[in-house]
Amino acid sequence: ELDALIGIGGDGSLAILRQLAQQGNLNLVGIPKTIDNDVSCTELSIGFNTAVKIATEALDRLHFTAASHSRVMILEVMGRDAGHIALNAGIAGGADVILIPEIPYKIERICDYIRKRQDLGKNYSLVIVAEAVRTETGEAVTTNDSLGQSRFGGIGQYLADKIAACSSAEIRVTVLGHIQRGGIPSPTDRLIASAFGVAAVDLIAEEKYDHMVTWQNRQAIAVPIADAISKYRAVDINDTLVKTARSMGICLGD
Repeated sequence: ELDALIGIGGDGSLAILRQLAQQGNLNLVGIPKTIDNDVSCTELSIGFNTAVKIATEALDRLHFTAASHSRVMILEVMGRDAGHIALNAGIAGGADVILIPEIPYKIERICDYIRKRQDLGKNYSLVIVAEAVRTETGEAVTTNDSLGQSRFGGIGQYLADKIAACSSAEIRVTVLGHIQRGGIPSPTDRLIASAFGVAAVDLIAEEKYDHMVTWQNRQAIAVPIADAISKYRAVDINDTLVKTARSMGICLGD
């Protein structure tokens, strides 16, 4: 006999588990886990902080080659339909240009920004772009995997080709890929996961089922799973970090 089930995953996984729990009359408690950080109602999901750390380290490493070889280095990162990884890592890693799906961009705006840096004697630039960023005209950039399924991928090279056409910059593209999804968890992720685990067990003890634990104001708070999966958590264009990036002089492409 199964007393309760703790489901760990993103909004898609939790939605499927909730359907199974309802059909099988199971007691379900949810824990948000996705590097994309796109689950609603929670400030953090397990895995996000580690992914940001890895992307930030990649920018740190690319910085040296960009500066020594006077190049524009483009880093393509994951995030599904949201730009949380690109925005957070871009600010932390000193990117000059941050492109996220939530903010439309113009190639000429990016080229102008790079040229102005060159005029100031800064002959290199770091660009970080979320995988779901579309072309300037709004088309998704995708590839097909070995099973024929369409996946985001290729926006970095698209941008490189477009920027090369309107500037004299030498450009290199790095696709970070699944390196972001594995490795040693950051201390923050370990702490969040520990807090979520304790909170989930407490919910079971209280028989408070069909709820998901969330992180809000440094507290583990329970919300109905239905609320958590009802809305996709994209980057709010009025978010503090968006304002921070603009105030730091980072180009967001618009």
